[in-house]
Amino acid sequence: MQPPRGHGFTPADVERPPMTTELLCTPLHAWHAAHGGRMVDFAGWSMPVQYSSIADEHNATRNAVGVFDISHMGRLQFFGPNTAKFLDSLVTRRVADLKPNQVRYALACNEAGGILDDVLVYGPSADGSRPYSMVVNAGNREKIVAWLTKLAPAAEVTFRDDTRSTAMIAVQGPKAIEVVQPFITAEKPLLEMRYYTCSNGTVAGTAALVSRTGYTGEDGIEIICPAAQATMIWEKCLAAAMPVGGMAVGLGARDTLRLEAAMPLYGHELLETINPLAAGLNFAVNLGGREFLGSKALEKVVDDKAQPVRIGLMLETKRVPREHSAVFAAGNQVGEVTSGTFSPTLQQPIAMAYIQPQQAVEGSTVEVDIRGTMYPATIVPLPFYQRTKKN
Repeated sequence: MQPPRGHGFTPADVERPPMTTELLCTPLHAWHAAHGGRMVDFAGWSMPVQYSSIADEHNATRNAVGVFDISHMGRLQFFGPNTAKFLDSLVTRRVADLKPNQVRYALACNEAGGILDDVLVYGPSADGSRPYSMVVNAGNREKIVAWLTKLAPAAEVTFRDDTRSTAMIAVQGPKAIEVVQPFITAEKPLLEMRYYTCSNGTVAGTAALVSRTGYTGEDGIEIICPAAQATMIWEKCLAAAMPVGGMAVGLGARDTLRLEAAMPLYGHELLETINPLAAGLNFAVNLGGREFLGSKALEKVVDDKAQPVRIGLMLETKRVPREHSAVFAAGNQVGEVTSGTFSPTLQQPIAMAYIQPQQAVEGSTVEVDIRGTMYPATIVPLPFYQRTKKN
């Protein structure tokens, strides 16, 4: 399987030729184009890879606030009394027992246990005014919609794709909550919202869904709002962020941030040829006492100690390992890099890779082939970076 278009960034990505008019545009596209956004094709969407420099945007998020347009992510709503049972039969993690406003990370698999996508399942509101919903990756939205279209009728469940009618904005960083709280109302103050929960609320007077998850390793929130109000809300968030050193952040820094936090990316660490257990996502796989698509296949490999494992690599050289760079031990190839970057926080190259389990010993040294030259790399614990959590 080939990775979806646009996943992962190298310097060459910034120099891509002009895009065609066939690409989808988020409600914020005109703002990005008017404010220096370097637009690229990302999973079929015209998206900003950067506004200033990837390092500056990365550091702003780590130290203050980053404001991200993530409207390309798929947003689906589900309807019908069987929704909880239906979703529970599709994903690797129990979601039928979701409490109101709870959010869970899970994976959707094929019958062989391979990963179709990693998703967020949102529980309904306590009053029933908001149904179950799901956020899926941009590059997999059409695939997941087609998959659900086949499966939902038998369960007497319907769903709606709200991706084009809404926008999704992420505000991330150690100062994110404090700068947006003055113009956001939710069921409780944002700092009292637990991680991986959501709430109906208003943002600058506009009805919106506010969640507290994130894909950067930092604290923060996400806002799902009507497309027509997206630019107003975006500018409100950005105006609040800038006085403390915040800025608009493109997908280039989003990639370096998630890699430092060792968060897997579909098309790199996650594929239909990789199962969640090999990816090290055991916490998101609930096998006991339930069946879901792919569960029988996963039960067969849950104790398989021979399948490749996901590991972290750190290099002393300034050369950056890229996707598909071969990993060697004692002269033999033992694995392959899935994502690599120069870490702005750590000031050295880092990478994630899949390697043979007998070689996956933390602290041991392997070699990575970077354009025909071997460079030593140390196997290190994941994540590379972890914030100090306050809540």
